[in-house]
Amino acid sequence: MEHHADSILIVDFGSQVTQLIARRVREAGVYSEIAPFNAAAEAFERMQPKGIILSGSPASVLHEESPRVPQVIFDSGLPILGICYGQQVMMHQLGGQVQLGDSGEFGLAFIEIEDSCVLFDGLWAEGESHQVWMSHGDKVTELAPGFRPVAVSPGSPFAVVADDARRYYATQFHMEVVHTPDGARLLANFVRHVCGLQGDWTMAEFRAAKIAEIRAQVGTGRVICGLSGGVDSAVAAVLIHEAIGEQLTCVFVDHGLMRAGEADQVVSLFRNHYNIPLVHVNAETLFLNGLAGLTDPEAKRKFIGKTFIEVFEEEAKKIGGADFLAQGTLYPDVIESVSFTGGPSVTIKSHHNVGGLPERMNMKLVEPLRELFKDEVRALGRELGLPDIFVGRHPFPGPGLAIRIPGEVTKERCDILRKADAIYLEEIRNAGLYDAIWQAFAVLLPVRTVGVMGDHRTYDYVLALRAVTSTDGMTAVAFQFPGDFLPRVATRIVNEVRGINRVTYDYTSKPPGTIEWE
Repeated sequence: MEHHADSILIVDFGSQVTQLIARRVREAGVYSEIAPFNAAAEAFERMQPKGIILSGSPASVLHEESPRVPQVIFDSGLPILGICYGQQVMMHQLGGQVQLGDSGEFGLAFIEIEDSCVLFDGLWAEGESHQVWMSHGDKVTELAPGFRPVAVSPGSPFAVVADDARRYYATQFHMEVVHTPDGARLLANFVRHVCGLQGDWTMAEFRAAKIAEIRAQVGTGRVICGLSGGVDSAVAAVLIHEAIGEQLTCVFVDHGLMRAGEADQVVSLFRNHYNIPLVHVNAETLFLNGLAGLTDPEAKRKFIGKTFIEVFEEEAKKIGGADFLAQGTLYPDVIESVSFTGGPSVTIKSHHNVGGLPERMNMKLVEPLRELFKDEVRALGRELGLPDIFVGRHPFPGPGLAIRIPGEVTKERCDILRKADAIYLEEIRNAGLYDAIWQAFAVLLPVRTVGVMGDHRTYDYVLALRAVTSTDGMTAVAFQFPGDFLPRVATRIVNEVRGINRVTYDYTSKPPGTIEWE
């Protein structure tokens, strides 16, 4: 990662919601990075941050093997904010007392504001009561020297504590989750009022800095970028092209498994609008022939991934002379996973779009988006002038329609699904609901049912419709359409798409289901 002059280091102790802290800080206009507690000292030296936030954890500070804050952080003199476990570990290491919980607080709670605090500026005042989200068993029973209580809850005598002299603050509740309505503003107060940061980290600034960085990295070299048709690779390509122009060549491997009109949209956008050198490989026949007879979802995914790499590698060799391979890797893909038991092994999630290609082809990686979350990539895309219909598009899996056709994938089934899916999305857009939904799509089931159309008996496919709301794709709930929407869509699909005579809607949340069906 690049060094940012004004940044916040988030020390991760294994909480499920640590990424939300980073997102909230960035929403306040301040750059943030997450480092696991056992790599936090190195991250601190590299980043030279202006403040530190300590995350929650499933661990208990009372267990010997539980994670600790590196001493360099307390020795730095910088502002520190502890959240949940972050509060407990601060008290434990700084001279307070933590008690093993026998009941704890879980879910919505209300805290009473008992004293003033810089975190509350413009938000909360003495005597008020405010909703927060608690999720803790252990609790602080004695404050470390220098701290004072500023808010309490029925289960936490020290719901918020402050040491103004050292600029140390801590909350027992989780301010990063949406269930704490003022949480984002509390975090903004910490990074701005306590750490003194301006909140001027913007996509315009990121764009300018990243363009300079790409030019410095690539020099006069040539870059190849694999386009998938998705937002990430498109934004990466446009950003790199802005930096180095004709030194970039894009390769679009069209596997014939995209939604209606998307392949044409990609080619038109890159060739005509941006004038970016583009190799369009129509590999539909190759992919469909290879998918013939495959029904297992993993077998389908593996074949598509392997074949994509082979086709891409073949095209890259034809172009020749490229020194760099560009990828649309995002920050969640490179955040190191953390074991809260304090084990030495830290696994980095491997999520490279093209597997082992860089090593095989002796190329260096250019990953200009690896510091960004998905919503930030969309913001950067808009900053770069990509049309909203492109950057605002719902997520789409790499294997495309192949995992929305349980069972064998054929040209006929792809064409049926494409038509039905296009009608569904058109109706969603017409109803003004597209941006309210995280992901919407149709699934063509390997099931035929009897129907009656006119006076004729039909025996055709069943189509399932799926639409979910989510913030990050980790959890999701089914979208509740207005009363007449689904019957209208079902009628259009059955009338207009030959091969489908029944339409269903999937109400399953994630968990227990997944968003995609395969």
